[in-house]
Amino acid sequence: MSRLFRRCVLMLIALGIFLVLLAQGTPPSKPIRIKVVVIAMFERGEDTGDTPGEFQLWVERQHLDQIIPLPAGYHHVRLNKDGVMGILTGVGTAKAAATVMAVGLDARFDLSKAYWIVAGIGGGDPADVSLGSAVWAEHVLDGDLAYEIDARQIPENWPTGYVPLRKATPYEEPVRKELEGEVYTLNPELVGWAFRLTKDAPLPDSDSLRSSRARFAGFPNALKSPFVTRGDTLSSSTFWHGSRMNEWANTWTRYYTGDKGNYMISAMEDTGTMQALTFLSQAGRVDLQRALVLRTVSNYDREPPGTNVADSLKTMVAGNYSAFFPALEAAQTVGDKVVRDIVEHWAERESTIPR
Repeated sequence: MSRLFRRCVLMLIALGIFLVLLAQGTPPSKPIRIKVVVIAMFERGEDTGDTPGEFQLWVERQHLDQIIPLPAGYHHVRLNKDGVMGILTGVGTAKAAATVMAVGLDARFDLSKAYWIVAGIGGGDPADVSLGSAVWAEHVLDGDLAYEIDARQIPENWPTGYVPLRKATPYEEPVRKELEGEVYTLNPELVGWAFRLTKDAPLPDSDSLRSSRARFAGFPNALKSPFVTRGDTLSSSTFWHGSRMNEWANTWTRYYTGDKGNYMISAMEDTGTMQALTFLSQAGRVDLQRALVLRTVSNYDREPPGTNVADSLKTMVAGNYSAFFPALEAAQTVGDKVVRDIVEHWAERESTIPR
């Protein structure tokens, strides 16, 4: 190989590396120190100025005005002058995991002391929560990692067609010691702190919400005005609905938490986010103990008593959730109290996780 040829090859390689760095955004000489990362999952249109999804209220009210491209993720990220970052993952566990991993590995950001707050909506269990309520997650359960038998072929003595991985029957004991992402337990002291900080936060209510709640007679918690609580969320890329599925979600949660957990709200992305944060924590890029998951109730996860489940699902197919906007408001209002506390007390929060 001639010297000229080798020199040309090296120049082409160098040019390729330069173009990759240019596309990703060349890392600054000193990474940007991030205090809080707010994670939203979907947006209906633009980030500002139109009908909001989960991201827009955060962008507008936290003044996340600085846009930084993220070619390896679903959407650009946004920053404000106080060190708060907002990211949009896209819908589903795969997009969430990929986007969070892309942010976590980006050399432009120092996330070593950052707090992570998932702030999104979900389907609530009327046994535990009312429309517009907010749930701080103590456990995040996975509803996808399982065996499944078609509902038309479930044995008569089985309560469900879902079977835990490596087991032969539903809820077979003992629970495997080596799990594969079926359950994530969040830092209980941080969750308790976030709950106590926000438990009295006023949440929006209306005649429309009261009318929707009234359909769930026999469920005392469902009839209450919106409130803040803590419980567990079950994450699944399949949007499931109905009283039978609700029974499964509750039992699935108790099974994997040793009867310590209480399923309260469904979601789609949280296990993907938690898996990415787990790997990033192992790599020393983030602190998994600083993660929080907040889900607010945009709809119930089952049909009202005495109605048809297929008809109930049909009303939500186009995103027509009975508490869509109140839930978006609750997610931002409740989550914002935590974000502002962390930023205002950063001299302490940076080194010491709140208890």
